[in-house]
Amino acid sequence: MTDTVLSSATKEVVIGFERPFVVIGERINPTGRKILAAEMSVGNYARVESDAISQVQAGAQMLDVNAGIPLADEPAILAQAIQLVQSVTDAPLSIDSSIVAALEAGLSVYQGKPLVNSVTGEEERLESVLPLIKKYGAAVVAISNDETGISEDPDVRFEVAKKIVERAADHGIPHSDVVVDPLVMPIGAINNAGRQVMHIVRRLRDELHVNTTCGASNISFGLPARHGINSAFLTMAIAAGLTSAITNPIEEEIMRAIMGADVMMGHDKDCRRWIKKFRTPVPEGVDGGRQRRQGRRRRA
Repeated sequence: MTDTVLSSATKEVVIGFERPFVVIGERINPTGRKILAAEMSVGNYARVESDAISQVQAGAQMLDVNAGIPLADEPAILAQAIQLVQSVTDAPLSIDSSIVAALEAGLSVYQGKPLVNSVTGEEERLESVLPLIKKYGAAVVAISNDETGISEDPDVRFEVAKKIVERAADHGIPHSDVVVDPLVMPIGAINNAGRQVMHIVRRLRDELHVNTTCGASNISFGLPARHGINSAFLTMAIAAGLTSAITNPIEEEIMRAIMGADVMMGHDKDCRRWIKKFRTPVPEGVDGGRQRRQGRRRRA
């Protein structure tokens, strides 16, 4: 099956159908975070550093880095943020921007093989982003919309994804380096948004054999108790074939759901990671006392 190999200078992460689900930490993103945006715009990256460290400690295998701040020098800020994050963690990164110049600035300083977030099916975007992916030997997130917008028909979104995979191949980029985002819509506005994602993810796995990712928190936008919805969505999406997601690893409910899904999918051999994480520690002295009693019985 398809493996997408990503790396930092010292660490490799593989996204694949028969591998544990890959969590891409979402928190280094100034969108909707006014304090973070203000700090990054003046070169203060203390919060970026702490967010990077805390997300990896919480279980994120990769980190998404975004510097989309209105009226700011996004290419320079993104490059600086990437360099800082790579200095404090060895997690591979997703370089996230809608501005091609910012993507190239990030790629030019990155150490390793990153995931670039993202390219769409729009002709202009394809011809500006795909050459960068080939030039720097990166992998890319393919977002399944084009000039016509985002279709509510998952089969239309599948065709857009197929087009991007084919165009990537024309540029010498293998399908293993294309990770498709099926586009998660708010279920509070579109009642069958969850079913749309499950449908397209299955087709992407079975027909295009490509790995997948998404902005998982989009599913719960506008709803209360969002972490519960996000957790349920991720569990079902993993069963359908989703292999990674940009989400919040700090939320224990979400990480527990992902780890449980890995157990059910057979991607946690002998449940070792689950047991290591959640086994209740044996009180000090209990094992020793039991062994001493057994030893006395054996000597009798």
